Amino acid sequence: MIKNVLIVGLGGGAGSMLRYLGSLFALKYFGGGWPWATWTVNILGCLLAGVLSGLWGNAANSTGRLLWIAGFCGGFTTFSAFALENIHCWQMGEYSKMFFYTLASIVSGFAAVWLGMAIFKIMKNVL
Repeated sequence: MIKNVLIVGLGGGAGSMLRYLGSLFALKYFGGGWPWATWTVNILGCLLAGVLSGLWGNAANSTGRLLWIAGFCGGFTTFSAFALENIHCWQMGEYSKMFFYTLASIVSGFAAVWLGMAIFKIMKNVL
């Protein structure tokens, strides 16, 4: 049990640090008009989770799944920032931005998980 908690913590710490660096990059190169940092890490995290779920399936306690999906993807992606950014849009009266950001996040998140699973299947057949 303790080993699994430490594995998840290690992955989560790495994911959180990379998310922070991604936020700095997005703000520097794309500005603050659209929540690029949160959207990008959430979609990349979904894509990675899809690929890795193909690799480990439903083996809930496999070391790789704990480290990379529960830990890294959990620390890398963020629903709290997504919700906060939407509330900010609402408070600023930017309703269409809030609607499109929510829709784009949900649709592209599902699509990224599906694409990740498809990539894994292709890689599995090729290798």
